[in-house]
Amino acid sequence: MTKQKIIELIEAYDRIIIHRHVRPDPDAYGSQAGLQRLIQLSYPTKDVYIVGEEDPDLHYLVRMDEIADETYEGALVIVCDTANTERICDQRYKLGEKIIKIDHHPNIDPYGDLLWVNTDASSTSEMIYELFLFGKEKGFKFDAKAARLIYAGIVGDTGRFLFPSATPKTFQYAADLVDYGFDRPELYAGMYNVKPNIARLRGHILKEFTVSENGVSAMKIPKELLKTYDVSPLESSQLVRTLGDIEGIIAWAFFVEEKPGLIRVRLRSKGPAINDIAVRFNGGGHPLASGASVQSWEEADELIAALEQTTLNYRSKEENNE
Repeated sequence: MTKQKIIELIEAYDRIIIHRHVRPDPDAYGSQAGLQRLIQLSYPTKDVYIVGEEDPDLHYLVRMDEIADETYEGALVIVCDTANTERICDQRYKLGEKIIKIDHHPNIDPYGDLLWVNTDASSTSEMIYELFLFGKEKGFKFDAKAARLIYAGIVGDTGRFLFPSATPKTFQYAADLVDYGFDRPELYAGMYNVKPNIARLRGHILKEFTVSENGVSAMKIPKELLKTYDVSPLESSQLVRTLGDIEGIIAWAFFVEEKPGLIRVRLRSKGPAINDIAVRFNGGGHPLASGASVQSWEEADELIAALEQTTLNYRSKEENNE
């Protein structure tokens, strides 16, 4: 069993370094740091590090460690919540002796010496809690700090339990985690309090958005607009759900210009699978939530056309099934 093999490798190494994906979200941080806490509690003599470029908006969860290249010598590396090697934050992961991949995205890039990929899981954080439950009888330990991290990852990746990925098991795990007694209001404040500049840009989006006949909305945010509202490309990730509650929108895309020749794309859907589109445009992800990148606004228009076609096909199929 894969979980047993993961535990055996954790037991075999005195030094463990945990990575996650670039442009992190609460699930990336939650699974990475939650696993670190789980191992530290269960094996106090082991050195366990979490690494990667920090996102200041996630400082309320945890801070990353800074380690030298030499730390990887003879170390076990675990990569959480990252579908492909290009998106692993801190490419020094290759310096480790063995690599474990733990992820809930489609396994488009089966890297590592040992893989645990479960696309039915709501989040990688949910999988880390499942690892704890599996190892509980073997001495695994857990506490309120670990529960807070894992809970944050589950809440973040399920959209506060609104997404279809939230299963009965997800709700049961969440109930278990709440029992550890961490400060949920404080956690929610960190996750969902919005700075004034973000709120003002959100207002601009709500004022300017359009919806096509097929139910597609596309919002282009050039560098000049980010500068106007003093919002960084990283902070703009907080805006992707802005259009999710608007009636008539079936699928939407946010285009954020980070620099000349690089426009990040966040794709969301209420029905049609959009991860195939993401793959076509240098990305990937889940059927209803994916990311991509394009090099120009002309290429952005090509992606929008593909999204229109996918949504049209979805609506036609739905109408024929009525």
